[in-house]
Amino acid sequence: MDADREAQRQLEILRARAVDLLVEDELYEKLRRSISTRTPLRIKLGLDPTAPDLHIGHTVVIHKLREFQELGHDVIFLIGDFTGMIGDPSGRSETRKPLTAEQIQANAETYKRQIFKILDPERTIIEYNSRWGKALGSEGIIKLAARYTVARMLERDDFQKRFAEGRPISLHEFLYPLLQGYDSVALKADVELGGTDQKFNLLVGRELMRENRMEPQVIMTLPILEGLDGVQKMSKSLGNYIGIDEPPDAIFGKAMSIPDSLIVRYMELATAIPRGEITAIRTGMVEGSMHPRDAKVRLAKSLVAQYHSPAAAEAAARRFDETFSARVFPADAPEVKLPAELVEAEGRVWLVRLIVVAGAAPSGSEARRLIRQGGVEVDGEVVRDENYRVSLDRERMIQVGKRRFFKVSAPK
Repeated sequence: MDADREAQRQLEILRARAVDLLVEDELYEKLRRSISTRTPLRIKLGLDPTAPDLHIGHTVVIHKLREFQELGHDVIFLIGDFTGMIGDPSGRSETRKPLTAEQIQANAETYKRQIFKILDPERTIIEYNSRWGKALGSEGIIKLAARYTVARMLERDDFQKRFAEGRPISLHEFLYPLLQGYDSVALKADVELGGTDQKFNLLVGRELMRENRMEPQVIMTLPILEGLDGVQKMSKSLGNYIGIDEPPDAIFGKAMSIPDSLIVRYMELATAIPRGEITAIRTGMVEGSMHPRDAKVRLAKSLVAQYHSPAAAEAAARRFDETFSARVFPADAPEVKLPAELVEAEGRVWLVRLIVVAGAAPSGSEARRLIRQGGVEVDGEVVRDENYRVSLDRERMIQVGKRRFFKVSAPK
């Protein structure tokens, strides 16, 4: 095999959709050497298990990992059970609330299960950074902290902004990029991936490797995926996400709700739809030969097939049409198990609280907003009163927005 030609071919595949690739020439040399020696590169991605589920925003970098695997390289999926106790300050306007060791471990187990919906288990190494993080001890962490000055840390946009606005920055947050960088030293990473908000942390890894007389890792950043609102980045706390472990109907319905402007972007960043087909869809929508709804159906089916099965995708599409074309309340809508303590006098429950308990809104304020805007129906009737109480004298059918349906009745 011509190592130069194959390295160039792989480089062209890998740099597609990347925002930063530092340094491209170094990656080419690493690829060429890997091909010549038949030694796979070690590709690192670290995720802190700070939430129980992954959403498709997380999968942007995981799909890139899969590309590396398909080219014959080894992926190290690093679960940050040690750094997770600090919390990544990247893009944060305030200090994260710490999680317990039990919460971190429970979340880590769900990550391990979910990533193999995309990655090849045979070419994936699962690591935990507590293995070397705890071994550093106080002396090791002090030595690590001596590598950077406060001034250099404040070069980070998020730290700089918080400092200028007088928002607190805890000292332990300065340790985060150093510990993430040390992960690369411990793992001898050839390449590290991350979102664009991770660029500072990834560069710290390059510097620490160089200081340890190691060949520095190449860093590659991928775009941050916008959420269902098309404005803010996808986040579970904002309720604008598609979880990869959600039921088929939920994934399909959420994909159908995105703004038309995001259809191609979601296809490019979060699916395995061939690039040629995506280009044809983009052209078709611009020229008017393809309706955006048809493009969304293709996107929604692809996502459901990826995380469930092609059969589940077809079934979800059929149910979506039955529900929203015929305006029929789905017979298989889930039933909310209501805690007895939420039921008020005369067997009623506050609609705002019911919506939150059902998971149809992330907070009471969001539930109120939906009600005010006429986005909530009880038994087919729009309710606009924020203080409305639902009588549980019989089974009630609740619709929140265009795609969330559930039933509720009195606790047994």
